[in-house]
Amino acid sequence: MHPIRRQRLGVVLFVVLFSSLAVGLVMYAMRGNINLFYPPSEVEAGIAPIGKPIRVGGMVEEESFRRNIDSLLVRFVITDFQSSLEVLYEGILPDLFGEGQGVVALGVLDSNGRFIASEVLAKHDENYMPPEVADSLKLSDKTSIGY
Repeated sequence: MHPIRRQRLGVVLFVVLFSSLAVGLVMYAMRGNINLFYPPSEVEAGIAPIGKPIRVGGMVEEESFRRNIDSLLVRFVITDFQSSLEVLYEGILPDLFGEGQGVVALGVLDSNGRFIASEVLAKHDENYMPPEVADSLKLSDKTSIGY
């Protein structure tokens, strides 16, 4: 093999190996930062991981909102009209949060089947629903909500 070809082949192999290593390290580092979305029916089915950051979403059930008198702790139940999931959140809720409204919560699922939220997001007007929530509600055969 000609020395110039051998040198070019060496450079190409080095670039390919270095790029593969860099992509692998980036993917490994990012795997802990991915927050997947799960509707309540998938959480109940055991698909959602326990103790890892995830997002859950659905509609806040009517008459499920409870506020702790002594702190900012609130409890509410979200549903995709197939299953329900209790959510605990300590903090100030968005202004547009309410029963019968669509929400997405970021947090972890505990071993008791409750979702401990670190952030709660509510829709911003009457025509908007987070895409993940709308898709999960479509799958639940609940067509009367208009989504």
